[in-house]
Amino acid sequence: MSGGGTEIIGGLGHTYAVSGQCEEAEKLLGELQQRSEERYVSPYYQALIYVGLAESDSAYKDKTIELLERAYEDRFEWLLHLGVDPAFEWLVGDPRYDALLARFGFV
Repeated sequence: MSGGGTEIIGGLGHTYAVSGQCEEAEKLLGELQQRSEERYVSPYYQALIYVGLAESDSAYKDKTIELLERAYEDRFEWLLHLGVDPAFEWLVGDPRYDALLARFGFV
């Protein structure tokens, strides 16, 4: 029904990740990565999936922050919600995440 939009894939991937369906989340992550080789896909949507995966495996935390940094460099508009988006709330306290929020004046 969504037409396969990247924002829907990112949101669905996040939902799969936080609900423990990590294999499904990783499939959608792979789909976004493949699309990004063909056209622009904001790193934010990949970060959204990675942050869901990172809640169960902290190894994904660094990748999440790296992708958010790239989205910031791209001036991706959804980052304006970063300071209030509960999906990323558990990153608060990480100096890299806090520095990113500070660049927006959120902290």
